Amino acid sequence: MIDMAAVAGSSVSKGVGRVVAEQIELPADPDPDPGDGDVIAIIQYPRASKRMIRSAPGYGCKRYREADVDLQPLCPTIALYVPLLEIHMQLSRANLADFVYFLAIARNQSFSRAGLELDISASALSHAIKGLEARLGVRLLNRTTRSVTLTAAGEELHALISKPIEEIDQAMHVLNRFRDEPTGRVRLNVLSDAADLLLGPVLPIFNDRYPEMEIDLTVTNRMIDVIGGGHDAGIRYGGTVPEDMIAQRLSPDIRWVVAGTADYLQRFGVPQHPEDLMSHRCLRIRLGNDRMYEWEFEKGDEQLAIAVPGVITIDETRIGVSLLRHGAGLMYAPEPVLKPLIESGQVIRILDDWASVAPGFHMYYSSHRQLPMGLRLLIDLIRELQPMGE
Repeated sequence: MIDMAAVAGSSVSKGVGRVVAEQIELPADPDPDPGDGDVIAIIQYPRASKRMIRSAPGYGCKRYREADVDLQPLCPTIALYVPLLEIHMQLSRANLADFVYFLAIARNQSFSRAGLELDISASALSHAIKGLEARLGVRLLNRTTRSVTLTAAGEELHALISKPIEEIDQAMHVLNRFRDEPTGRVRLNVLSDAADLLLGPVLPIFNDRYPEMEIDLTVTNRMIDVIGGGHDAGIRYGGTVPEDMIAQRLSPDIRWVVAGTADYLQRFGVPQHPEDLMSHRCLRIRLGNDRMYEWEFEKGDEQLAIAVPGVITIDETRIGVSLLRHGAGLMYAPEPVLKPLIESGQVIRILDDWASVAPGFHMYYSSHRQLPMGLRLLIDLIRELQPMGE
């Protein structure tokens, strides 16, 4: 029997950063060349039952002796962790790539979505993960036709390698500062209004200045964990940025106004007060958290929030603009979105003296990560060009 408390500095314990097993019990007469499936050790974990460690094909396991002061692993590629067997492999290019693939699959819970993120086919990803699982000797993923989830071993591996892989990625961003031409990819999760008003005018110029930089956009109004979803940053209205994020302003505050077509207003009348909206057809707004938005108004010291009526509910501005233009009802939207329609006479702004002002667009990102060079360059360019004014 080997007391693990005495081997805290061993190669086995270093493999996982802590002593994880209380005892290792070896066979009385260990086979120097165990066959597939032969028991080569029995592990006693804290607050857990004993677990047999068996030989696996391809590992080339060697005899493990109690007298080994340095406690060489049972096999060159095996170490121990709680509550399962952890594979402590020599890092290779193949393993590093497969770890990146594994993290992308875990993040997306889908081979196809991970493939899109990594620009690799789902079948190639599946082949790579099967190879990784074969080398490790454990199954990392539960696969069904509808979902991909982590096994217990997969969850442990995910916890162990997520931060180191992230630190490698951040190191690459730091080194980018020393290049004449910055390179890499910036992944953004962006509101549709921000994509149109901010990024539409800016990205063509960004591409001309930094042709080696890639921008990967996800345009959605859904409230999601941007960082957990694999993005470098998000763009949202200032009042909706998570408190634990660093936020940088990209635009001035925004006026929110109501507009309708001349035909609609002639047919149903022109509201003179926000409460008059209760007798109108309004395009209701569903927020990214599925809550129905109450139209907000302010005049002097008076502030109102109206739960407007309507038979059409939208969660995206572009379809709302189309409905507005075709006379489906009144629309409440950021003034910059409606400005071209107002100036062309296609729609008429109403209740202008009740227009409210809310925080503008902000870029936000994790306070625990190095700001990627590409993201810093994009923020600087948006502030330089000021597509929505000062």
